[in-house]
This record gives sequence, structure tokens and C-alpha cells, in this order.
Amino acid sequence: MFPSPLAGEMYHPDSVVNLHKKILKDAGLEHLRFHDLRHTFATTALQNGVDVKTVSSMLGHFDAGFTLRTYTHATRQKQDEATQTMGSFMEQVM
Repeated sequence: MFPSPLAGEMYHPDSVVNLHKKILKDAGLEHLRFHDLRHTFATTALQNGVDVKTVSSMLGHFDAGFTLRTYTHATRQKQDEATQTMGSFMEQVM
């Protein structure tokens, strides 16, 4: 898909995979698929306040709803935050 800046020829399809494996091995990490890295990026970005439209466009998704359904999770931290938010609201109302 992209030519090598050194040789000007197209990269072999396995080149990126082999480089990925080498980086993981050098870092002493277990096998991680590219999709695992993509999923981690998207989930972490959304959990840290990056808006879904931005994450969706970065991932090349046409529909932000797909991004939300695929990459958002009800984490314990978010559940605790929701409990605290609603608890504070109820205290103010009562």
C-alpha cells in the first residue's frame, strides 16, 4: 500500500507484521494483535474524555454509534463516578 522510502518499492504485506512481532519481543511483551492495540486506544480515549465523534473519525468509522457500541464499557470506575454524581444531586434536591 505504501512504498518504502529507502527502496521505493512496495512493502511486503508481512513487513509490518514482522516489525510488530519484533517490537513486542524486544519489549518482552506477549503477543498483541493490531486490533487489541486499536481497541485499547479507542476505549482509553473515550474513558478519558475524548469525544466519540473524534474517536470515531480517527478509527475511520462512518457511524459514531458503532464506536460507542464497540468501544465503551461500563467500568467500575465509571459506575462509582455515576453513583457519586447522583448521590450529590439527590442531597441537593432533598
